[in-house]
Amino acid sequence: MSTSALEAVLQRDRAVIIAALGVLTALAWSDLVWLADDMAMGGMDMTGYRMIPAGQALMMPATSPWQPIEFAYVFVMWVAMMIGMMTPSAAPIILVYARIGRQAAEGRALAPAAWFTSGYLLAWFGFSLAATLAQWALERPALLTPMMASASKIVAGILLMLAGLYQWTPLKDVCLSRCQAPLGFILSRGGFRATATGSLILGLRHGIYCLGCCWALMALLFALGVMNLFWIVALAILVLLEKVIPSGRLIARMAGIAFFAGGVWMLLQPS
Repeated sequence: MSTSALEAVLQRDRAVIIAALGVLTALAWSDLVWLADDMAMGGMDMTGYRMIPAGQALMMPATSPWQPIEFAYVFVMWVAMMIGMMTPSAAPIILVYARIGRQAAEGRALAPAAWFTSGYLLAWFGFSLAATLAQWALERPALLTPMMASASKIVAGILLMLAGLYQWTPLKDVCLSRCQAPLGFILSRGGFRATATGSLILGLRHGIYCLGCCWALMALLFALGVMNLFWIVALAILVLLEKVIPSGRLIARMAGIAFFAGGVWMLLQPS
């Protein structure tokens, strides 16, 4: 294949991947907006009930135990949220992986990139399961409101302070450094994998580093509102800035200070 033809293929791959990631992200955000609008219920008084994020105005008495279908709906909500929030920040490494794949194994770049992306998202599906269990645990003692926001200033304040402190930890530094250097990460793990299994595992490993970098930010949704679109967007932007700009580490630490201060302020508020 000539150099010009190869360049054309590379550009096509890039366009296909960007379009696919864009559609995936748009679908996730559309689902989140739909669920948030449905859960608003026009300002109705939801005292004594809890909302089920199904997009169908479903609710249950707050004291009734969770049913399997409710667990499934909440899990799907978290999955959509993680796809919408994390896919944009993962786009650079996915594009780098596809480019390396095109150069290393001509004609086999898109499929391994899809498997790599699936492995990355698999890590966040695991987080979604943990978040669903955490939401169930918080709702049992009524620590979440019907709109899935913290019902306790103490719990919310502690979550904010812990997230702020985590932004300064060595583990955060290590995980963020892996996310900020996609090419270095791929090369340090043996480079491009032509097989589906190899690409899936490599994507999962990167997803675990990303999870180590951002899990505390995602946990903040329990303090700020699980379906609060403002904070979902704000945290998604923060994650993106941390990973893609040179001063991302400074931004992470400044955000940590803000979270810690916000937690202290919340704990000092009268009950």
